[in-house]
Amino acid sequence: MDILLFVVMIVLGLAGSFFSGLLGIGGAIINYPLLLYVPSLFGVARFTAHEVSSISMFQVFFASLAGVLASRKKNKAGSSVLHKGLVFYMGSSILAGSLIGGFVSSKLHGDIINLMYGILAVIAVILMLLPRRGTEELTDDLPFNKMIAVGTAFVVGLVSGIVGAGGAFILIPIMLAVLKIPTRTTIASSLAIVLISAIGGVVGKLSGGDIPLWPTFFTVIGSLIGAPLGSKASSKINVKLLRYGLVALIALTAIKVWASIL
Repeated sequence: MDILLFVVMIVLGLAGSFFSGLLGIGGAIINYPLLLYVPSLFGVARFTAHEVSSISMFQVFFASLAGVLASRKKNKAGSSVLHKGLVFYMGSSILAGSLIGGFVSSKLHGDIINLMYGILAVIAVILMLLPRRGTEELTDDLPFNKMIAVGTAFVVGLVSGIVGAGGAFILIPIMLAVLKIPTRTTIASSLAIVLISAIGGVVGKLSGGDIPLWPTFFTVIGSLIGAPLGSKASSKINVKLLRYGLVALIALTAIKVWASIL
């Protein structure tokens, strides 16, 4: 085994999963371009878009799982903001979409996968920058449009299954700007929805192949370390900073991906 490959993949997995726990994302919005460019930069590996999407999907699954478990421990103190109804409607729909997307991805050209990722990143930035009305008040009685929630979650799951993401980098802006969900409820609920999406995506990827075993394993190890750290840090950061931090991360990623495409 290549020690440098081990170190690089561990660090990439840790970085992506830290932001997963911090901002309620699966980490793919950050890890996709990192996996595409960094390993080749260090000369340890050169992954195709299909391999990157597979590694990313497994990383999303384990990072989300670790993040959800860490959040559950934190929420036992009485500060739970996860909305079960939202998770049920959007989770079941995104699961169906990600199953289909994960299977279809193996039949698409790598450039198409990169292009879809770049488009999603731009859309996410636009949605996050739209002015939103709503409240940060936490309540169990939270109204939302179920048809919009189910429809958007399915589309997000379909495309996210293709690029190897959990979908939170586009799901969170939709929940904030379209469904008008409070920020902390969005972050907690989206992490659970992303975990459900990742389950479907992983099953789809397994059926399609193109999964580099050891790099995936190393990335997952880093994910299991980073997600709980990010989840613990999230409770100490202002809500507005969380939202603006997510905008900045998505914007930087979009610029990098589009620069490589063009």
